[in-house]
Amino acid sequence: MSIDDLKNKAEEAAGSAKENIGEATGNDSLANEGRADQVKSNIKQGVEDLKDKASDAVNKIIGEGK
Repeated sequence: MSIDDLKNKAEEAAGSAKENIGEATGNDSLANEGRADQVKSNIKQGVEDLKDKASDAVNKIIGEGK
């Protein structure tokens, strides 16, 4: 697990906490901010996964060419 993966997980957890606190206190703005943080984190993780898969594919092609 990379540093970026850990940062994304931490951001997702913080977003979840904000959402839960916002819902518990009736603060819709905080709950929505928490949801947005989670979505942002999930998008970042998706990009990281895509980069990893692309890198693996390139390495496989290069490896087969030798």
